[in-house]
Amino acid sequence: MERRIKIFDTSLRDGEQAPGCSMNLHSKVAVAEILQELGVDVIEAGFPVCSAGDFRAVQTIAHCVNGPVVAALARASTRDIDAAVEALLPARAPRVHVFLATSPIHMKYKLRKSPEDVLSQAVEMVSYARSLCPDIEFSLEDASRSDLDFIYRVIESVIDAGASTVNIPDTVGYAVPEEYAALVRNIKNSVPNIDKACLSVHCHNDLGMAVANSLAAAAAGADQVECSVNGIGERAGNTALEEFVMNLHVRRDYYKMKTGIDISKIYQASKIVSKASGVRCQPNKAVVGENAFAHEAGIHQHGVMSNPCTYEIMTPQSIGIPDSTLNKMVLGKHSGRHAFEERLSYLGINYEDSPEILDHLFEEFKKLADKKKTVSDRDIEALVAGRNGEIPQAYVLDRFVINSGSSITSTSVVRLKVADGSFVEKVAIGDGPIDASLNAVDKIIGGEEIKLEDFSLQVVDAVDTGTDAQGECLMRVTRGGRTWNGSGVSTDIVESGIKAYLSAINAMVYELACEREAEKIREAEKNG
Repeated sequence: MERRIKIFDTSLRDGEQAPGCSMNLHSKVAVAEILQELGVDVIEAGFPVCSAGDFRAVQTIAHCVNGPVVAALARASTRDIDAAVEALLPARAPRVHVFLATSPIHMKYKLRKSPEDVLSQAVEMVSYARSLCPDIEFSLEDASRSDLDFIYRVIESVIDAGASTVNIPDTVGYAVPEEYAALVRNIKNSVPNIDKACLSVHCHNDLGMAVANSLAAAAAGADQVECSVNGIGERAGNTALEEFVMNLHVRRDYYKMKTGIDISKIYQASKIVSKASGVRCQPNKAVVGENAFAHEAGIHQHGVMSNPCTYEIMTPQSIGIPDSTLNKMVLGKHSGRHAFEERLSYLGINYEDSPEILDHLFEEFKKLADKKKTVSDRDIEALVAGRNGEIPQAYVLDRFVINSGSSITSTSVVRLKVADGSFVEKVAIGDGPIDASLNAVDKIIGGEEIKLEDFSLQVVDAVDTGTDAQGECLMRVTRGGRTWNGSGVSTDIVESGIKAYLSAINAMVYELACEREAEKIREAEKNG
């Protein structure tokens, strides 16, 4: 009989803590929605005490999610726990996730506390959290470098204090599979009340062992595995959800374990998290990388054409990658609305209840079809990903004109349509056509305080490398120490850059406006 492993997803908390992975509120909600569709058991929505933005994100996700448990992280302090509990008030199934370091090096140099003080604090704070929330998880930070007998004492004590889940993180990616599995077995055999709690593991990938350690721990008896989509997270990242889940799925004969994950949603989840975080997967990334199902060597191609099982241990369709061989219909400038909607449906994209979004997508498709002979599935996915339908467009690109060359200073004239329906046009110079265009945008919006932190460009479809191929641009901008991501797609790389910049700016304008409105409501409530 297959044993069920719970999946705790921390893409929105630990994943977002990775350098360059900051997400805005709209993006976080989109990630939470796909995680719910994916079927994760727990969504760790954030660290509420960390900032007003994180608090609001947890609160919003707690309100939106219906199904998975929604968890909020808290240090072992009443202030952190109170913030987590308050943010989780809208949640149907809330969980407060309390953590405290237990390794000698952390206790001595970070906490400056004795083991007895740490034990006392852990028990006191779990008990306090349990008095406010029915579901408490406690993490022994840096457990893989902690004293074994001390681990037993802490786990037994926090379970008695009310923890229903106990997590033993490999916080710095130090463990190896055999010893991590032994740690799990020792806890199962040595903690007398362990049967009253779910035993969880949380692995980091500093030595490239996160997935292997998680698999070993699950095989040894762990009940819950904490992971993130695309493996995003602190430093080298966390256990990659898609890799752990597909290991259990493909080798179920060996592991005899299962999850509640709908694997057909994995590819879509990967793309949404990549767009939200502004961080692409490397091409050779297991399961979801661009090359995961690519075959270039002649002997491989021959084998795959004869029987895909010769070189594919899982099918691209199983994780939700559309197979163009299943539908030979080619879309181009002569294709009609019906054919376009059929293609959206084939790709698993459904906007039947949003005719205005369909109208917008079809209009963008026709514009693209005028520039390209054929429109690929990846082109359509890029159009959908870049629509920003839920974020009001404070600024929309109307047109631009570039004058650039190797012997002249690049100049760009950009005209934007602004929120009141009027048009504003400015001219600027820069170090190249994209820089000049962004400078012109800054003149229109008054963006002197906005700083471009990251810029990347790639072809949308790796197979389509012709002169009419679409380029997808990802940008990250900062203002006042906060970060927003944006994306833009076009057959013109300058246009894709301007669209990506405006996408990030529109996200910034929307989020700041929402925060101002929330502040007004709080002030009104405070004043009666």
